[in-house]
Amino acid sequence: MNLTLDSPVQYVPRVGPAMAKRLENLDIKIVKDLLCHVPFRYNDFSLTVPVASAQPGEVVTISGTISGITNIFTKTGKKIQRTIISDDSGSLSVIWFNQLFLSRVFTAGDRVSLSGKIDWFGRDKTMISPEYEIGTTLHTGRLVPVYPETEGVSSKWLRGRIAFLLETLDIPESLPEDIRKKYDLLGLSEALGTIHFPKKIAETEIARKRLGFDELLLWQLKAKLDRATWEKTMHAIPLTVQQHDLISIIETLPFVLTTDQKKAIEDITRDVGKNIPMNRLLVGDVGSGKTVVAALAMYIALRNGNSSLLMAPTEILAKQHHETISALGLKPHLVTGSSKDLGDTGIYIGTHALLNTLATIPTIGLVIVDEQHRFGVRQRGTLTSIKPTPHLLTMTATPIPRTMAKVLFSNIDISVLSTLPSGRKKIKTWLTPKEKREKAYQWISEQIEKTGTQAFIICPFIEESETLSTVRAVTTEFKKLKDIFHSLSLGLLHGRMKTGGKDKVLSEFRHGKTDILVATPVVEVGIDIPNATIMMIEGAERFGLSQLHQLRGRVGRGTIESYCLLFTDNESEKITQRLKALETVFSGPELAEIDLKLRGPGDMTGTRQHGLPSLRIATLSDTTLIAQTQKAAEEILPNLDRFSDLRNALKKGILGTVQD
Repeated sequence: MNLTLDSPVQYVPRVGPAMAKRLENLDIKIVKDLLCHVPFRYNDFSLTVPVASAQPGEVVTISGTISGITNIFTKTGKKIQRTIISDDSGSLSVIWFNQLFLSRVFTAGDRVSLSGKIDWFGRDKTMISPEYEIGTTLHTGRLVPVYPETEGVSSKWLRGRIAFLLETLDIPESLPEDIRKKYDLLGLSEALGTIHFPKKIAETEIARKRLGFDELLLWQLKAKLDRATWEKTMHAIPLTVQQHDLISIIETLPFVLTTDQKKAIEDITRDVGKNIPMNRLLVGDVGSGKTVVAALAMYIALRNGNSSLLMAPTEILAKQHHETISALGLKPHLVTGSSKDLGDTGIYIGTHALLNTLATIPTIGLVIVDEQHRFGVRQRGTLTSIKPTPHLLTMTATPIPRTMAKVLFSNIDISVLSTLPSGRKKIKTWLTPKEKREKAYQWISEQIEKTGTQAFIICPFIEESETLSTVRAVTTEFKKLKDIFHSLSLGLLHGRMKTGGKDKVLSEFRHGKTDILVATPVVEVGIDIPNATIMMIEGAERFGLSQLHQLRGRVGRGTIESYCLLFTDNESEKITQRLKALETVFSGPELAEIDLKLRGPGDMTGTRQHGLPSLRIATLSDTTLIAQTQKAAEEILPNLDRFSDLRNALKKGILGTVQD
């Protein structure tokens, strides 16, 4: 069959169904996936020298004829394969270990190229375990690509199949020539050839720029098309409010709104007043007051005779929202999986179980989703099927780097709450040496007894792991800590507990019946205990900075000085540098930016759930390329019909997977 970029990879010669199954482990399913499986490094075998010139310590390529393979079996059980390679300048010993099949590969007199390191083996100058090639030089004598591998799929095999595709496949160009010239981009076929088989390392960056440009451009175009579709096909009930009515309820609040909160409310008021449904994300650092903004939006819906829904990821958080909004003078009704007796107030707060009650709720004008990345695509589809379409406000405390937000959320509007309400103090944070653990326990005990405050102790896992024996588990740590803090009352909380058990533990902690809550990161989202002033985190290296920042945000919600102690058994320089950022940086987005640079987007907590594009080549820390693709998308979109190749690439996701 004629191969195209969309052909299943099993139809590539020398692949077949069995190898295709293995390739799935590398997320390679079709031909374009194989071509976009780029090297993570290159072995420099480009230095080709005569045999006699090869010196110990050098990595070189030599070409000549070989004498055939001799198998040597040592007393220690090693199997050594030995040959001699010769050219006009001399001869050199070559050995491999435990490669008995080589006697079937080589025949005396074969002309070969060998690439590897020269070393001493006994008294002989020897090339040890080199890459080898008979005839052509795909794996030797050049910059040789090394790929991410999986069982049964080697870099050598990948090189062969990718080289075959580059030689035989007709790769269509998806970018218009004027765009390529404007942004100084290689052609697609040339870029793919260069990224896999460069002549110089510097060429790889030029190729990477073109391939990364394609990925980001497709994502930007998709986001803009999604936005246009939303605005064209969705219709909402306009929700209007008199300014003096809004001011009246704001003046009844027991606190003054921050500038960011006021701006967010202005944005929301403007959006919901249109017949195009609002699609806005409210990003707020922990404790920044997102719930108050949500409550005022629900008030606007109520003034218009519309129902509003607020959905939280857990019953614990739903109940907390219910308490907070009730305290503001509104009368929400709580609906959870265990409570389905709906009222008629028009404001409903619950978990995603609310979706099962939509038919019984009249005129839904506003939907608010808290921690939106925990809300699935199918659930989101249920909401957009409501007619007229309700206005949609999604909220998250997950800090999102500004560079990433430009890519992830270019299809929606964003309001950011970066200013904490007055009275909030910065949380003193220390990366604590493990030798000071006992002193830390003593200090925590003294603080609780002296001030009457409470503490969290967070462990990464519920149970101990054989493979991660140094990482503290919450169940075993709870038993140890009960002995250490014998004069205090401790509670245990983790994700496997039943809802009733979780509620009981949290209620006791909230009402001061327990002094220390030992928990997994289940407390990360939204739990509000104003009397908690100490957060101790075990295995801190196992969390991203954003997640640590959210955990830290569980304390410092009152007026008393609060503290966060980080412990790690991994004291490498890289880990220490990353964790120490928390001692001086208190902005969620800034910490997320640091994490993006140090760990990459794959490790950003919440980003994959947020809808991070599956990028093989581009990086979300490349601000220049992101800005260029944003501009290019704006230029191309009005005339997309003129660019059939790009339009088809957008439909198919020619480079990189364009996900919903």
